[in-house]
Amino acid sequence: MSQQLFKSTAIVSSMTLISRLLGFVRDMLIARIFGVDFATDAFFVAFKIPNLFRRLFAEGAFAHVFVPVLVVNKAHGNKDALKLLIERAAGSLAVILACVSLIGMLAAPLLIWMLAPGFAWQGLQHDLAVKMLQITLPYLFFIGLVAFVGSVLNIHGRFAVPALTPVFLNITMIAAAIWLAPVMDVPVMALAWGVFAAGVVQLLFQMPSLIALGLITRVRLGFHDSEVSKILGLMGPVIFGVSITQINLLLDTLIASFLKTGSVSWLYYSDRIVEFPLGLLGLALGVVILPSLARSHADEDAKTFSDSLDWGLRLVLLIGMPATIGLFLLAEPMLSTLFQYKEFSVSDVYYSGLSLKAYSLGLIAYLAIKVLVSGFTSRQDVKTPVRYGVYAMLASLGLNIVLVYPFAHAGLALATSLGAFVNAILLLRRLLKDNIFQPTMRWWMFMVRILLASMAMSGILFYKVDVALWSHWGVIDRLLNLIKWIAIGGGIYVGALYLLGFKSCHLK
Repeated sequence: MSQQLFKSTAIVSSMTLISRLLGFVRDMLIARIFGVDFATDAFFVAFKIPNLFRRLFAEGAFAHVFVPVLVVNKAHGNKDALKLLIERAAGSLAVILACVSLIGMLAAPLLIWMLAPGFAWQGLQHDLAVKMLQITLPYLFFIGLVAFVGSVLNIHGRFAVPALTPVFLNITMIAAAIWLAPVMDVPVMALAWGVFAAGVVQLLFQMPSLIALGLITRVRLGFHDSEVSKILGLMGPVIFGVSITQINLLLDTLIASFLKTGSVSWLYYSDRIVEFPLGLLGLALGVVILPSLARSHADEDAKTFSDSLDWGLRLVLLIGMPATIGLFLLAEPMLSTLFQYKEFSVSDVYYSGLSLKAYSLGLIAYLAIKVLVSGFTSRQDVKTPVRYGVYAMLASLGLNIVLVYPFAHAGLALATSLGAFVNAILLLRRLLKDNIFQPTMRWWMFMVRILLASMAMSGILFYKVDVALWSHWGVIDRLLNLIKWIAIGGGIYVGALYLLGFKSCHLK
């Protein structure tokens, strides 16, 4: 079981790596072409809602609604019944998404006021954000259907196409920045049109794979269908339960709109770097482990269910710990290498570095939540993640108020990280209390090995090249030195684990 999970995770991670690398190219171009000013702050606020839905839908959260129900029907029903359910669910979902998108476009001024109330005192920035939000909101319709199609493909073991689909968001935005922006009166508006085009392209890319399975030939309305009603009833609570971190990021943006100009952009760029390891491992784990857990629950196989959770959490700690250390100690070199060109200054690197370090502290919690929530939603228990999610959100909001004064935008990032730990601890505690997750006896030695290897890695990376010197190098020199230090840190970590007796069997 662990070998199959690892193989599927590797497939999703490799496809996600392509998307993340193109995402960095996209953000490097945005930083180079548009810099950091009131217009980019306006775009990043307008991009928050479609980007939130992209993360919720296309990056696994929406799958928590569909996969458990579809797996049960696949296991206990015939292909015709499953096909009918998929067609009815697709039609009903399309109607709901279309209505939500339309309402959102009409309510765009109110949404911008809610997301960035600080813009209300800056008329031009507010109006620009509203226009871009109205252009990007139809992306919700397309990405919701993309997520649905991806869930159907995943339960049939087709992981590669859904994992590769996000690439097209980056491609269309890169094309818009290079070729469309120069011919527009307001260049930053090109990015909004790139987001709109991406939704169309992503849906078209997935459809041939779905059609090849023979599971959809037409789209039907199915609001009267009991299984469709169950899916729609689960949608709101499940999405909220797995999206607490993203909601906290929205709260960060809201408060940051009152802070120094550039605060929204600094949070955006630092969050983008944290999303790299979170996407590579967290997305892959969430996508792969959910169908496995749902099948184990449907088969009433409690041991396999617990073993799958155990494997996922071990992988989180094994990779999440060095990733956290690397992000914290190499924060400014990463930002300088990726974004410090033309309009993105040394000061921007410094302030973005502060929030990146704060976000990085919560990486293990962000990753663990991807696994732990699946332990509930795979059993169609949506109430528990929602309840704990509310507690975590309230804790994060309270910490925002406390930490924003001494640490400004970095305090907001730190509050989000601490809130993620509250969420993860509550979820883990409940799974242990209910004996749903029963850790193996080797966990203590596993954690000791990880801790010692992490300390060795930290000691080496602490003596990296000073960022003041880094910023004066050319593009190639920065990139080569960043790769060198990442390789050194990773090599020390892996080597220390080997000397401590770590073997692949410790993940089984």
